[in-house]
Amino acid sequence: MTCLVTGGAGFIGSNLAEALLERGDRVRVFDNFLTGRRENIDGFAERFGGAFELLEGDLRDLDAVRRAVAGVECILHQGALPSVPRSVADPVLSNAINVDGTLNVLVAARDAGVRRVVFAASSSAYGDTPELPKRESMTPNPKSPYAVQKLAGEHYLRVFHSVYGLETVALRYFNVFGPRQDPKSAYAAVIPAFVTSVLSGAAPVVHGDGGQTRDFTFIDNVIQANLAACEAPAGACGKVYNIACGSRISLLDILESIYELVGRRIAPRFEPARAGDVRDSLADISLARKWLGYEPAVDFAEGLARAMDYYRAIA
Repeated sequence: MTCLVTGGAGFIGSNLAEALLERGDRVRVFDNFLTGRRENIDGFAERFGGAFELLEGDLRDLDAVRRAVAGVECILHQGALPSVPRSVADPVLSNAINVDGTLNVLVAARDAGVRRVVFAASSSAYGDTPELPKRESMTPNPKSPYAVQKLAGEHYLRVFHSVYGLETVALRYFNVFGPRQDPKSAYAAVIPAFVTSVLSGAAPVVHGDGGQTRDFTFIDNVIQANLAACEAPAGACGKVYNIACGSRISLLDILESIYELVGRRIAPRFEPARAGDVRDSLADISLARKWLGYEPAVDFAEGLARAMDYYRAIA
């Protein structure tokens, strides 16, 4: 199969591109390197030869997106300007990339006869609704520009499926973590930020009281879900699926686990809660089990240990 991975030099995209290449697919990576990193795909050309192609371009450029989708059977649309805080700081730029860019991908896919588009949606669409676990049938209540943008992408996928017959699958990721997640970004996710702080002897920063809970999902589980979404029957299309582990852990409990793995305890520094963040998140993954055959293979403890090995190696 020939696949396009938008945002393929990013954390999730590069891991996904590598998994596709390793199973024998041809992969074209499309990235503008605004947040993607070239080191994430270093060596792919040497390892996989002509099966790997890099096309540098921007999702906001429809002509560039049309070139990227040419001859492709399946698009795994990971490209985005990630981070809730970044969307709060610059909602115009994030909307242009996350909404206009997604519409460009869908239009280009429709016109090129692409078989299927798999979209990286986000659990942030649920917002702070008190009911747990979160089910896809719940009314979304986004509380950040990023959440609104990802929800808009879901709606566009559903409409392109119903109006144009394009096969689409939206995967609502819950707090993905693992190797290649950038710990140096000003908008670094909590696990790489915690791990690198403790490894370096610095106080980890906790926004809020640390009692917030998340359904953290190791990268291998997300890759499995994407591969399954590419091959799922047509009846699975036009739908949204939670991709997570179905369990939750608080930020302070994550710190305790990191202290145990590192063998060092450093008191955290507490700062005010961030605008747009939700308090608690937990997924019901039964729909993904039913339609995609999804079953998380790596639990939080194993995933954290693997992530720790990666951050130690690059420290």
